[in-house]
Order: sequence, then C-alpha cells, then structure tokens
Amino acid sequence: MNHKIPATVITGFLGAGKTSLIRNLIENSNGKKLALIINEFGDLGVDGDVLKGCGNENCTEEDIVELANGCICCTVADDFLPTIQKLLDRDVKPDHIIVETSGLALPKPLVRAFGWPEVRTQVTVDGVVTVIDGPAYSDGLFASDPAAVQEQRENDENLDHDSPLEELFEDQLNCADMIIFNKSDLLADQEIETAIAEIRNRVRSSVKMVQTSHGNIDARVLLGLDAAAEDDLAARPSVHDDADEHEHDDFDSYVLDIGEVMSLETLLSNLHTAIEGNGILRVKGFLSLAGKDMRLVLQGVGNRLQHYYDRDWAPGESRVSKLVIIGEHDMDQAAITRTILN
Repeated sequence: MNHKIPATVITGFLGAGKTSLIRNLIENSNGKKLALIINEFGDLGVDGDVLKGCGNENCTEEDIVELANGCICCTVADDFLPTIQKLLDRDVKPDHIIVETSGLALPKPLVRAFGWPEVRTQVTVDGVVTVIDGPAYSDGLFASDPAAVQEQRENDENLDHDSPLEELFEDQLNCADMIIFNKSDLLADQEIETAIAEIRNRVRSSVKMVQTSHGNIDARVLLGLDAAAEDDLAARPSVHDDADEHEHDDFDSYVLDIGEVMSLETLLSNLHTAIEGNGILRVKGFLSLAGKDMRLVLQGVGNRLQHYYDRDWAPGESRVSKLVIIGEHDMDQAAITRTILN
C-alpha cells in the first residue's frame, strides 16, 4: 500500500536527444510497463509520434500522453496534474512514469508539482535526468566561457540576468540528479574531457554524469536513482525561484507545410541557408519524398541536420511534409519560409 510509482523527469535543451533516449528506454525496459508524458514546444507533435512508432508491448500508444504546444512548467495545474491523475486511476498502473519536458521548460516547477498532496502519496520523482547536446555545448551555444560571462555579469550592473539560453541551461543543470552528455561520438576525446570537467564544476558533487551516443544507455543505469527529488527542492536552485511566473517570450515557433519534397538535397541546402541567416534553434518534422513509400523524419539542432525513414505511410494516410521551426522571438518567419521553399 505504501509503494510509490517512480517517475523520471527527462529535461534538456531543444534537440539534445531526449526522444532518442526515451525510445531506447522503451526498447530496453527490462519488462517494466512504462507510461510516457511528452511535452512539446510547437503545434506538431513530432516526438510523441516518433515514440508511438516503437510498437513495444510495454509502452503502447495508450501509454503515451502528449501535451503539445505548451510549456509543462507553466501549465502544471491545468495539464500535468490531471494527466498524472488519469494514469493513477487506471486499473493497471504503470511500473514507471517518464516525463519528457519540452526543450524550453524549467524542470523545478514540474518537480515541485510531485509534492502536491494528491500526487505525493502515490508517485515519487526517482530522478531528474538532464540531457546535454555535447557538440552544441562545445560550440558555445549556452555560454562559450561560463566563468568569464559570470565575471562580466558581476562587474556590470546592467547585466542583471543571464541570456535565455544560459538561464535554461543553468536551471536544467541545477535540478539534475544525472546528466547525460549525449552525441559524444561527434566530438574528439579532448573536447569531451574539457566539456565534462566544466560541467562537473557547475553541478552538485552527488550528480552522476554519463557519456552517451544516440541516447543509448542501459535502463538500469537511468531508472532506480531513488532521488525523491520532490523532497530535495532546496538543493536545486533556479534563477526563476523569485519570479512570479515564467515566460517564453524569448522564443517562438511555427509549423511550415512544404508539400511533397521532390529533392531532399535541395531542401537540406535551403534549410542550411535559412538556419545560418536567421535565429533558428531547432527544426523537426516529417517529410513525404516523391517516389518513396516511407515517411522521413527530419531533426535539426543549429546547422546540424539528421534524417531517417521511420515507417511506411499507412494506407489512406495523408502524405504531408511539415516542419516545426523553433527560434528566437524576432526571427523573420516570412524570410525563413521563402528561403526553405525556394
């Protein structure tokens, strides 16, 4: 009667590899029945749809709940808590709940929600896992020299807060019980050593760090941390602790319908041009290629674009090509669209 269902919160910036990590967990769950809550920034539910294609009996489509086009850390009462309650009301309860936050979400408000009376008696936060895009970190996406940036901030009274990306990154690090340094196969050994050393200096000594490629990690390493993070909030400081609310006005997204793709090479070239000339942070979506019977998944972080076929188009299914474009709030959507469709 006193057994609580463990929940793992997986956070990390846009494109860090959270969905790949979760897909690996589904396929290597060691018999555990998983329930997934997927939160996306943008109107097109790419991550949830990719995960539903796994076809694993321990995590069926009914076990995957999507909270699309919103920030889970801002809509805890309206969206997250009712979703958790529905999972707990099932006749067959999950063995483990996995929550994937959007790449723009702050994890601490979500962890705090697990302390609500109607939840804490039945669920505990087994751990907060922060996924880091290794190449993006090494490229200085969050801060090329965090120590220098902090020193400048302290010496300049006009710099009273971090940049939006730094704030997100700092909060995701501070809340973590485990850090997954992902995409390490794209970096040299020295780059990895330097990055990991820098990150270790920014987190609690108890935080575990694991190096991965393609989110490939044994579920036994990731699950079973027993952190009870909802009881440990004071040790997880946030730059937004004193804020009344959390806004995402620094970022924006829109869905671009591009029709059937005649040339993937041309599209990729146009995307690279659009990314380099505008404030685009993330691109993801599905493509219908002329003459191909399978759906193509396209994922992009910065100027790195990846694509793969995930499944056949179903009989009667509308073959559409749609991309979610996520970027800074002042990105020129019209110019981006013209460049991509050129």
